[in-house]
Amino acid sequence: MAKKVLIIEDDQFLRDICEQKFRQMGFVVDTAVDGSAGLSKILSGAPDIVLLDIILPAMDGFEILQKVRANPDPRVAEIPIIMLSNLGQESEVEKGMRLGANDYLVKTYFTMDQIVQKISALLQTGNRVPQG
Repeated sequence: MAKKVLIIEDDQFLRDICEQKFRQMGFVVDTAVDGSAGLSKILSGAPDIVLLDIILPAMDGFEILQKVRANPDPRVAEIPIIMLSNLGQESEVEKGMRLGANDYLVKTYFTMDQIVQKISALLQTGNRVPQG
């Protein structure tokens, strides 16, 4: 069964490229353009993995990450989340990882093919977030 990727990204060009690349790789793709819609889709759709921008309208990526990790349902709280942002400062990366991101990718450092490969590898290893 195809894995479901949720892309929460407000930049339409990047969102469309991500969506197209993941579909070509056989993933089922859902998207959200702002934080509150993204969180709603996480809670209602339980994707296999989330690609999450930080700077978003309505609710930023860090807030979404905190809400997901604090969810009492482990099927939600343990969803792998990859932060994908232009914010590459060490403090931002550390904050994302401290809040429970599985990985933090700076958009300008990776090609879309590399991002898809990282997500495929993460899904294959079954990397879930430990509770506690």
